[in-house]
Amino acid sequence: MGKVFAESLLLIGKVLGPHGVNGLLKIESYARSEDTLVTAGRVYLRQSPEKISEYKILSALPHRKGSLIRLEGLSSRDQVEPYRGAEIFIRKDAVSRDKDEYFWHELIGLRVYLATGRYLGTVEGVLPTAGNDIYVVREGREEFLIPAVREVVQRIDLEGGKMILSEMEGLLDLNEV
Repeated sequence: MGKVFAESLLLIGKVLGPHGVNGLLKIESYARSEDTLVTAGRVYLRQSPEKISEYKILSALPHRKGSLIRLEGLSSRDQVEPYRGAEIFIRKDAVSRDKDEYFWHELIGLRVYLATGRYLGTVEGVLPTAGNDIYVVREGREEFLIPAVREVVQRIDLEGGKMILSEMEGLLDLNEV
């Protein structure tokens, strides 16, 4: 995958395997909803660094802990089986988002500070939950689980590489056992 091409794409999921016999793909989606896939219109399946296939998305539906997608030109189990384990990409410019919405990959590595200036660590991961995401912030052996809500996250500065948290009573106490 060329560097410029790769920079214009967003990893959005992984193919788990075929579903049924009519060419459906069962996927693990990193998107908030299947609408993201449908809106994108096209997906890029990467089986290896040099093997990428582009497909038009015909449908995407939630299914258990993942999604089922149908791609144009794939209508049998045998046709989709080779894509088991493939990474799924969409074009970044095909995704619309609000001003305060961020992709997980943009948040990983941000330095996290309290509004008082105290450094907490870096964002090492994001845990999706039913209510809101949780940012996993780590510094050495210390780990903080920070709710991704406006009351807590005061500012995200992608260019400066940092996240500023409101000083809230009990916020860091919850992480101490």
